[in-house]
Amino acid sequence: MLKSRAQMWTRLSQLTKDLPSWLTAGQSDRGVTATPARPNEAKGPSTKQCAQDQARQQGVSRGRAHVLFQKAGETFTAAAITEPDDTKTRFADSLQIPICDSCPDTESRQTLQDKGQFLARQDRWPALIQQIRQADQSLHCTPGGLPEADLLAYGARADVINAVEHALEDRSSKPGAAGEDRVLIDGVMALEALRREHAQDPHLTALVALAHIDIAWIWRAASPQEGLRDEQADAHLRRACAHFERAAALLAPLKPRCRDSAFLSAAQCALYAGQNADTLQVADAYGILIDQNPNNPRHMRALGTQMLPRANGSYAALELEARRCAARTQQHWGAGGYTWVYFDAITLDDQACARVDYQFFMDGLQDILCTDPSQEMINLLAAYCALTLRNNQGNDPQADATRAKISQAARWLIRSHLRELHPLVWAHASEGFDNNARITSLRRFAARGQAEALRCIAEVFREELDSGHKIAFTPEGFDLTPA
Repeated sequence: MLKSRAQMWTRLSQLTKDLPSWLTAGQSDRGVTATPARPNEAKGPSTKQCAQDQARQQGVSRGRAHVLFQKAGETFTAAAITEPDDTKTRFADSLQIPICDSCPDTESRQTLQDKGQFLARQDRWPALIQQIRQADQSLHCTPGGLPEADLLAYGARADVINAVEHALEDRSSKPGAAGEDRVLIDGVMALEALRREHAQDPHLTALVALAHIDIAWIWRAASPQEGLRDEQADAHLRRACAHFERAAALLAPLKPRCRDSAFLSAAQCALYAGQNADTLQVADAYGILIDQNPNNPRHMRALGTQMLPRANGSYAALELEARRCAARTQQHWGAGGYTWVYFDAITLDDQACARVDYQFFMDGLQDILCTDPSQEMINLLAAYCALTLRNNQGNDPQADATRAKISQAARWLIRSHLRELHPLVWAHASEGFDNNARITSLRRFAARGQAEALRCIAEVFREELDSGHKIAFTPEGFDLTPA
């Protein structure tokens, strides 16, 4: 183990004299042979589709704070909306709903991420890896089903990921400039140095691989930015492919251990989201991961997007795996496994939406609510039905009809189960749950979520509002006050 941060950076200076190919890909202007971009094979994901799909699969948003801008229990009125919108005047006196700025799962997630980040900043890697290993072996999860090991590991690499993201946002010179490259590679090289010191530690190796995967998605998401020349965009894609390939090389020796470690399984599945793979291989890998942590719906959602033809599957494979997942998780979610697998898939693909078994999907939606009746889940399902599905209408009549029928569930979710508002859930739903969405102000982003939620609630209670009633949400339900 390196004794101090100063020694680490000294070691980094020595290591980076001859940069490995996964760090220099795309720098042809410096005489380095660039790694060719991966072709879009028939069963493989396209660049834009991958960036969009992967963003929806991430359970943890990249560096985004999981707090709202109002205090817990504070009553919402439309005057709290900071975005210019006539909604705040139309419903300021008509709708009142408590705002939840925190919940047990949110607090647990943030605490674990902060802990991982703190230990990494203090160079206390043995203690950090030991905690990740223990959490992995004991399968400890947050109240919402997120593995503690994954959250600790994300916090540990957060500084590295955020540094690359910010450097790409601020870069003004062409890709490959010497000063810029140093900023983009120093963090991941520090992790590589640590891995070399502990080459036999599978959890540390997987953590480094996950950092490469995160960085690859940042490069890939940056490739279609406005103002980039074609050669710059191509260089970004080559960098992304190089990081994916480096992650694959790190994870390949760990495959035999995946059945005994949910953390390693999750890392392997994260890699499949960025590379072409055999459909059966991907389905089996996700099956192992879901069996290891059936309470976490994010794995099932990710499986669904991976079974789309644009990724590593087919429509037949999507239907098969959705039904297999329902059977596999029946004791936890009832029919909900089917719904979770299709949850994001039908928002991304019209044919998947047209082919989904509507009744099975709706049965699963109700079973999900029976399993997890928390307000966070109710906000998620209501926002999904009211906003996310409607955002994709207009391309296919059959898919539109299915989405319209599912969207009607928002009415009974809001009227029968909604007690408080989670603005960020609604804001993310309006963006299609895209965690890569550019958020310049968390306050304004949450305010837009409140505005969208308020419009949906007003639509559900249109008759009551038009007749002059006032609506107040309470822990027991909603109260109507006559005009």
